[in-house]
Amino acid sequence: MPKLLGFTLLGALLPGLGLIVGGRRKLGAFVLTVFLALVGLGVYVGLTRRDQVLAAAVVPSRLLITSVAIGLLGFLWIVVIVASHRSLRPATGGTGGRVVGALLVGVLCFGIAAPSAIGVQSVLAQRTLVQDVFQGQAESRSATRPTTVNVKDPWEDRPRLNLLLLGGDDAPSREGVRTDTVIVASIDTRTGNTALISMPRNLTFMPFPADSPLHKFYPDGFGKEGLSLDGRLEWMLTAMYQNIPDAHPGILGPSDNEGADVLKQSVGEATGLKLDYYLQVNLQSFPEIVDALGGITVNVNERVAMGGISSSHIPPKEWIEPGPRQHLDGRHALWFARGRYGADDDQRQVRQRCVIKAIVDAADPQTLVTKYKAIAKAGQHLLRTDIPQELLPALVELALKVKSATVSNITLDSEKLRLKYLHPDYKALRETVQKALETNPAPATTPVAKPTTRRKPATVTTTPPPGPTQNLADACAYNPSGDQPN
Repeated sequence: MPKLLGFTLLGALLPGLGLIVGGRRKLGAFVLTVFLALVGLGVYVGLTRRDQVLAAAVVPSRLLITSVAIGLLGFLWIVVIVASHRSLRPATGGTGGRVVGALLVGVLCFGIAAPSAIGVQSVLAQRTLVQDVFQGQAESRSATRPTTVNVKDPWEDRPRLNLLLLGGDDAPSREGVRTDTVIVASIDTRTGNTALISMPRNLTFMPFPADSPLHKFYPDGFGKEGLSLDGRLEWMLTAMYQNIPDAHPGILGPSDNEGADVLKQSVGEATGLKLDYYLQVNLQSFPEIVDALGGITVNVNERVAMGGISSSHIPPKEWIEPGPRQHLDGRHALWFARGRYGADDDQRQVRQRCVIKAIVDAADPQTLVTKYKAIAKAGQHLLRTDIPQELLPALVELALKVKSATVSNITLDSEKLRLKYLHPDYKALRETVQKALETNPAPATTPVAKPTTRRKPATVTTTPPPGPTQNLADACAYNPSGDQPN
């Protein structure tokens, strides 16, 4: 009995070995050869073709084939385990031995069936996510994205990919959508270095390109003179997503998301960049994706309010207290990005960029593999985009570069650019962005030891000279200022 059980176990770990020991040598040798060949192929592909495998993970047809292959291989593995045990089991075995053998075979089969089922479910969840969020170029409508996709080499004539990241403040209790978060991510397609530009939500007289149909209605930008502060609220950047499509439906042409197309044109003109695609996050579903990732880790440099209304002097009931490397769940991460009470827009923008960096850091391979079904489900509720399916394989490869490259922030001088005035200096803003993208991102601050003597030990820290960009590793470091909201 011990020998029978031992060979059954070995036959499960090395499919075909049990058949060989049980006397079915030709069939066993064939099964073992196929198994070892598949293992060798998997190791080779994993070591040398990782990027291609990840790129295939965003193609629905390949994902369907992969799910069928996982299910079929799992089923065949179970058949081999059962056949191996039957070949090894003596015909004259007692009842007790048969029961023990059957229990072992059942446990081994479950050990193969359960991971196979999880694998199939994860692959199908990924397929559903891709199909629900990313439509084909010919299956969706956009008035502003590139009209064609060079599938073989999308970045051949595109040194930078410019994405518009939107945070929509939509909820059942609110009327309309306000985009309180508007960030441009400009990615160097060669290196993956990424520059983030946070646009203040209260910008007025946002411009439009001269060839845009909206330029005829707003030649001096989206705004009105002579309004009170409250009256300007409906003419700020945060209101454009909702108000312009309401006032001029269909003006830009067929579109699945008119508000996003409006912002792509206007923000692109304000920054001097041609925005290729948008990615919109529903902030009400944001906690779900953070929880699916297992939370994010950030440095909290000042107290962050969870609620409260500054204009009505209604204080929040909860705070996120300062501290290094705080692990936040979805609810706290949302308030860390959005908390307004006692904070200005500049502080919120820094926190929002740090949240983006924290999500990139949290999306490590181990987390994606172990929690992907929940991540995919959250992504279906969270995301809207005009990125076509055809571009996804190339985007996956670019994302791998971004994860290992430098993410920096383009600093906007509010006073110099008059960002808090009725008429911001958009020409100077474009010059600032252009200058920043022409320079390399500033390196992270690193301590350098100075030669010491017995009397005067000392260390100095080298800091990069001030410039238009700031490495987010520095911007998001723990450096409490001591100026905390009450």
